[in-house]
Formats: sequence, C-alpha cells, structure tokens
Amino acid sequence: MSRLAIVSAMDQELRGLQAELPDAQCIKRAGREFWVGHLHGQEVVLVRSLIGKVAAATTAAVLLEHFQVGALIFTGVAGGLGQDVRIGDIVVADALLQHDMDASPIFPRFEVPLYGQSRFGTDALLSRRLEIACARVLADVAADRCAELSRAQLQGCGVAHAPRVHRGLIVSGDRFVSSAPEAAALRRDHADAQAVEMEGAALAQVCHDFNVPCAVMRTISDRADDTAHVDFNRFIEDVASRYTHAAVVAMLGAGRGGN
Repeated sequence: MSRLAIVSAMDQELRGLQAELPDAQCIKRAGREFWVGHLHGQEVVLVRSLIGKVAAATTAAVLLEHFQVGALIFTGVAGGLGQDVRIGDIVVADALLQHDMDASPIFPRFEVPLYGQSRFGTDALLSRRLEIACARVLADVAADRCAELSRAQLQGCGVAHAPRVHRGLIVSGDRFVSSAPEAAALRRDHADAQAVEMEGAALAQVCHDFNVPCAVMRTISDRADDTAHVDFNRFIEDVASRYTHAAVVAMLGAGRGGN
C-alpha cells in the first residue's frame, strides 16, 4: 500500500498509534500537526482533523495535495442510529451522506449541488480490510485476549453486550445529534443509516474529487438521543481510542501477510 493517512477528529483517538511511530516527524500545515513515519512497516501520516465537515475537508485536501497519500482512513466515535447498533459496536461505512445538505428546491434535498448525488461511497477493498480487522479486535475483546482493551474496561464504560461490527450508511452534519426527536428524524429520512457523526461525508467527498480510496470506522459512543453516554471523554480514552489502535495494527498486520 502507498502512503496511508489515518485521521481522527480528536487527539485521544490517535495517541496510541502516534506513540508507535519510531521515526515520527511533525510537519505543520493549515493549523494542524501531521505526523509522518512508519507504523508496522507501513508509511503513514497521522493527523487530527478537528471537528466538523469543513475541518475534515481541509485536512483531507492537505493530505492529498501536500502529502500525496494513496488512501485515507477516518476513525472516531459516532451516535448509533440503526436498530441493532449499540454502544460499544463499530460501524464501517459503505457510503456517507450530509444529512444537513439542503439546496432545495433547486436541487433535491440531500443532493450535493452539481454532483448529481447525495451519497459518496467508500473503497470496497479498504473497507473490507478494515471490517475484518475490527471483527478480529472485537473477537479478541470477547475472549479477553485483546492487549489494548479488556472486557472489564468495556463493561466499566457501560458496554454489557458482546460488541459487533456493522456495515452501512453513515450520515454527517454540523451539529451534535443528542435528542430523541433529532435521531428519529434522521431515521425517517435515511432508513438505512447506521450512525451519525460530523466529518465523514465531507472527507469522502474530497476523496471522490481526488479519486483516492477512503474508509471510515466509527465506534458507537451513544444512541444519538436523550440517553447519550454521560462520560464522553472517558469512552474515547478507554474504548474508542483502543479500538482504533488495535484495528489499525490488525489491518496492517494482515496486509503484511498478504490477506
């Protein structure tokens, strides 16, 4: 694989990976710190995008123009929307859509003007590799053999079930969805949506423009309603960041083995 970008909205989600770069070099561009080095033999760039669609688009454009990455992975947390998507699960995106895009009546609601589409797909091969890696991590957690995360830590964050990996649509917008009416409206508009967050669809659109493959994984931190997780920062530190670290390492390890 050519140079791989690994992007998260928050520092905590990349901290474990950054600590493993033996030859890390920090390059500052557009108010961001891009950490360039090698991770388990793979040339990578790690960067915090900051929060929101514009921030994600800026970050993706710099990665593609200045760092000339060959693929992007975005990882972080999201609110669950799918009926079977629960806190502690992982969603790997098949496609992404901006749920707050509305240029009607000139263009259909949700369609990105002049693109003729509302959904931007992820790369099938890269997403499948990421899905397999995530499933391996969750199997290791369930068997209590995951070095990064134990079942006790997971249960301490309110996850009592055996977490699962889901595939499907992720919707993005520039607001934090945290009420039952908002979540219900998203389900009505996008019946197949599995999760909601604030960056992925913008990054996917930029990758579409550059014809560069991308994949998105999201750890479910809440149900995007009035029962939202009460300790968001702890969940990122104790669960989401550990999922990210373990899944990326597992994916790169499988790549070395030719799987």
